[in-house]
Amino acid sequence: MNSAAARRRSIAGMSLIALTMVAVLLALGIWQLQRRDDKHRLIAALSDRLAAEPVALPAARDWSALDPVPDEFRRVRFTATYLKLPDVMVYSSGSAVRDDVTGPGTWAFLPAQLPDGRIVVINAGFVPNTMQERGAEDRAVQPLLSGEAATVTGYLRFPEQPGLFAPAPNLDKRLWFTRDVPAMAAALGWDKPAEIAPFYIDLEAPMPAGGVPKPGPLGVHLRDNHLQYAVTWFGLAAAVLITFVFWLRGQAWQAAAPSAKASRRIA
Repeated sequence: MNSAAARRRSIAGMSLIALTMVAVLLALGIWQLQRRDDKHRLIAALSDRLAAEPVALPAARDWSALDPVPDEFRRVRFTATYLKLPDVMVYSSGSAVRDDVTGPGTWAFLPAQLPDGRIVVINAGFVPNTMQERGAEDRAVQPLLSGEAATVTGYLRFPEQPGLFAPAPNLDKRLWFTRDVPAMAAALGWDKPAEIAPFYIDLEAPMPAGGVPKPGPLGVHLRDNHLQYAVTWFGLAAAVLITFVFWLRGQAWQAAAPSAKASRRIA
């Protein structure tokens, strides 16, 4: 009796563990399928924004209402003048949104003035060289682009917050490792002439003389591996369930074996 009771407790415990594991694995698989649907909707939305005709830059009165979810990557067209202020280089090992950027380099961030006097920071494009090797004596160099007011086309982007392990910016070289535009503006005085926009612009056009920095169109290149992740989770759930069924059959065979032996002895 004690042996039978212990076996029942063992089966109950293993059943609870197996069913819990199967439920968790199935939930993870379903979650991946939901993420896949969300990713497809995001890709479709971003593709529509990137392909849309440029619209006017949001008015300053609407800046506080902008939100990355509905507004990031919108194409805009506006007129601005690059200011003769120090630029910032943001290190990059490549790009997830530019097909033509595959190696390390920097993005050139420059302040530009809008017709109403406010400031918008523009990522003027990719610099595939070591322009970040600049010393403190070069802090007053002319910006990469300057001159008369020009009509530019680009994409609305929002600043990044530095991560826990992000390197600190090198102020002497004006080299940043995250697109922390407010920190750039505060460090280099970009926000002194006037109010600065809470977003920045990834420049699409025009191309500057000489092709450096190199702007360009953006594309959607988000990874979409959620289906294979879901298949993996569902496969693990099936493996756990099959293993448990075989174990349960083994327990039933062991329980039946003593009774069979007893019957043979009686016979």
